[in-house]
Amino acid sequence: MSTILVTGASGQLGQLVLKALENSPHAVIAASRDPSKLNTKFATRAADFDKPETLTEAFKGVDRVLIISTDALAMPGLRLKQHTAAVEAAKAAGVQHIVYTSLPNPEPGNKITFAPDHYGTEQAIKASGIAHTILRNNWYIENLLMSLPHALETGQFYTSAPEGRVAYVAREDAARAAVAALSDAPGGTYTVTGPDALTYGEVVAIANDATGKAVRIVPVTDEQYAGGLKAAGLPDFVADMLTSAEAAIRAGQLDGAADAVKTLTGRAPKTPREVLTAALKA
Repeated sequence: MSTILVTGASGQLGQLVLKALENSPHAVIAASRDPSKLNTKFATRAADFDKPETLTEAFKGVDRVLIISTDALAMPGLRLKQHTAAVEAAKAAGVQHIVYTSLPNPEPGNKITFAPDHYGTEQAIKASGIAHTILRNNWYIENLLMSLPHALETGQFYTSAPEGRVAYVAREDAARAAVAALSDAPGGTYTVTGPDALTYGEVVAIANDATGKAVRIVPVTDEQYAGGLKAAGLPDFVADMLTSAEAAIRAGQLDGAADAVKTLTGRAPKTPREVLTAALKA
C-alpha cells in the first residue's frame, strides 16, 4: 500500500479524483490551499503553490503525488513557477512518483497561450529524476457547457475554427485515468482524450438533438472572436487564451483521439454525445 496525495483537491478535477479513489487500497491525502473547505473522508493537508514551504511539508511521507495544474493564468510565468516549486518540493520530500496533468502537444509551436507552462513543467519533472506519468488532458467536454447555453438561447455559435476538430474528454474519464496512473504508476506520457474528434458543427448538432433547438455556426475571425469575448466582459487574458485555443484547433493541435483512457483504466471513455445530452437535458 502506498500513500497518495492529490493537489488541487477542491477543484473540479480534484474532487472527481477523490471520488474515484474512495475504494482505493492506498492511503489517500487530499491537499488544498485551504483544507477546511475540503469535504472529504480522506486526511487533508495544506498545500499552497504560492508558498513552497507548505508543499514540502505536505509531501512528507508521500509515495505518489498527483500535481493538478493550477489556474494561475492571469500573470505570465506564475503558473510555471508554482509547478516548478511543487516538483522541487516533491524531490525534497522523497516522493517516488509524480503524476502531472498537462496539455496535448505542449511543445514549442503550440498556439495556446498557456502551453509553455505545461511544457516547462514537463521538462522540470523529467529533470528531477523522479519517476513520472504525464497525462496530457485534452479539452474537457464540460467546458462546452460554458458556451452552449448562450448559443441555445441566441441560436448562434461563434467560432474562428469552424472546421477544426477536438478530441474532447469527459472530466470524469480524466480523473479515472489519473487514479489509474497514481495506483499503478506505469510511467510515460499519455494523451488523454475521448473516442472521437468533433467539429463545432458536430457539437452543435448534439445540442440541437438534445434540446430540440436550432443553433447555427457563425464563422468569425480571431479578431472578431476576441473582441466579442471582451465585449461580453471577459478579462483580456481569458479572451486571448480562448482565442489562442481556436487557433490551436484550426492548426489540428487538439484533434488526435487516443486510447489512453482505456489503456490506463480498462474502460472506454464517454462520448461527447453522452455527456452533453445528459447535461443539457438536466
